This record gives sequence, structure tokens and C-alpha cells, in this order.
Amino acid sequence: MSPGEKLDPIPDSFILQPPVFHPVVPYVTTIFGGLHAGKMVMLQGVVPLDAHRFQVDFQCGCSLCPRPDIAFHFNPRFHTTKSHVICNTLHGGRWQREARWPHLALQKGSSFLILFLFGNEEVKVSVNGQHFLHFRYRLPLSHVDTLGIFGDILVEAVGFLNINPFVEGSREYPAGHPFLLMSPRLEVPCSHALPQGLWPGQVIIVRALVLQEPKHFTLSLRDQASRAPVTLRASFTDRTLAWISPWGQKKLISAPFLFYPQRFFEVLLLCQEGGLKLALNGQGLGATSVNQQALEQLRELRISGSVRLYCVHS
Repeated sequence: MSPGEKLDPIPDSFILQPPVFHPVVPYVTTIFGGLHAGKMVMLQGVVPLDAHRFQVDFQCGCSLCPRPDIAFHFNPRFHTTKSHVICNTLHGGRWQREARWPHLALQKGSSFLILFLFGNEEVKVSVNGQHFLHFRYRLPLSHVDTLGIFGDILVEAVGFLNINPFVEGSREYPAGHPFLLMSPRLEVPCSHALPQGLWPGQVIIVRALVLQEPKHFTLSLRDQASRAPVTLRASFTDRTLAWISPWGQKKLISAPFLFYPQRFFEVLLLCQEGGLKLALNGQGLGATSVNQQALEQLRELRISGSVRLYCVHS
């Protein structure tokens, strides 16, 4: 992009807030666009060996005085005989009736991945890939615009994602795979093995940040002979996203162009009979046809271009 060049307007639903790595606790941040049904917050970190308690608050504002309302207060406690979680709502300076969940899967000295998935009427929470609790809203979700993290916790990453668009009804947890921080496996160009090929139901996940002065982002799926029957390419020169055939033919994808400098994005590819479905930042963008035999013979996912990778999974 040249200096002074304007960005194309992009719908809010297509924009993902960049992840935050190793924030200092207490940590308070604005949630871009606020919370709405279908949004997910991913918290990745470690519980210290001497931890007593920590809390994750989804707040209605960030003022210090008066204290803002807290629509959802998630409070793991480790200092009692049996660790547990307290959930509650703070409204008008007063705590409401608290809800208690025993059998907490978090342990002192252990790493964790917590997903907060916000639905129409309740928030669901999973811990290390297992559903743990659900909490019905007592304040409107639309009032929540701030995330606060406090207490005895070492935070490695905070991510803001959308639902899995491939699940009917949008009720399931998205692909909550952790961010891989400073991993040599994520150096670009990146090669990710597909030892069994691709089969119906399998999902490829790529999360990355666009670098300054980008040129292109290319994702290709290759067989043992290094042929690429499937290539997805974002061109920064003409601002297009397209499927590229093995013969170089380009099929443009109708979608807002999201790949601007310092923008975070997530690509999901769902394998199905006869092809691949594409989603970008949680928004379904159609499919491309690939015969099942070619999908089964794929052996490599290759990524190149002007991006910093945070997650590659298949």
C-alpha cells in the first residue's frame, strides 16, 4: 500500500482482533466491536505452583470508579481443599447470586487452554478441550466491551476468534488449537505434513498476521510428486483472493479483501466429498471442487508469503 492510500471498507464480521502475547497481569483490554453471539475468546497460559485464585471478567466498560458492571465473572479458586470455579455477575456495584462448579480441570503448575464461547442466551466454557460449564446471561451481551484478567495466572496468549461456520446451528466450539509461540515449525515458508492425506470432516487451520509491505500469501496442498491440485492465493498488488488451478487458471473468490498490513486472519479449510469448503475469519466463502482420490493423495500443506504464522493444524 502506498502512503495515504485508503483501505476498502470491510464488514465488522470479517475483522478479527489480533491476539495478545504474554500480557502483564492485571491486564485489561478493549474487545473490538464488543461481544456478540458467535464470538469466542481463547485464553492460553499456566497456573503458577503457588496460585490461590485468578479471575477473567467480561466487563461493561473499564472505569475504575464507579466499578463497571461485570456480565460474566469466571473465578477459579485453588486455595480450598477442592479446587472449583465461581461464576457471577456484578450489577450496580452488587454481586448477584453466585454459581459454583466443582471438579476443576486446572491444576497448579500446569498449562491450560480455556475457550469462552458466547451464544445467544449463555456462555459456554471449555477447559483443555472438554466442556466445563455454561452460564446464562444476566446482563445484555451487547453491553460487554472489555476483558479483564486478574490474579495468580501466567498468560501466554489471548485470542479473539469466531464460531466454526461449518457446524450447523453454530453451537459447537470452534477449532481451539493453541497459538505456537516462537516455534521453528512456523517459520515461513512453512511445510506441514499430511501423512494420511485429507478425508471428509478433516479441517485445516491457519492463523497468521500480515507483515508490513506484503506481496502475497499462498497456501498450497501438494501430493508426493509435489504437484499442487489445490492452491489458495491472496495477491496484495491487485487485492484479490483466488483459487489457482494446477494449470495456473485463477478463480476469484467473492469476498472483502482482508489481507492488509498488521491484520490478523484465520483460514479454515473443511474437507468434504468432492472438494474443500473455505472460511475466512469465521465467514463461509464457498467451496472448490477436488476429487476424493486427489485429496487422499495429498501429503503436504505449504505456506509462503508475507505473514507471521501463529497456528497451523490439520
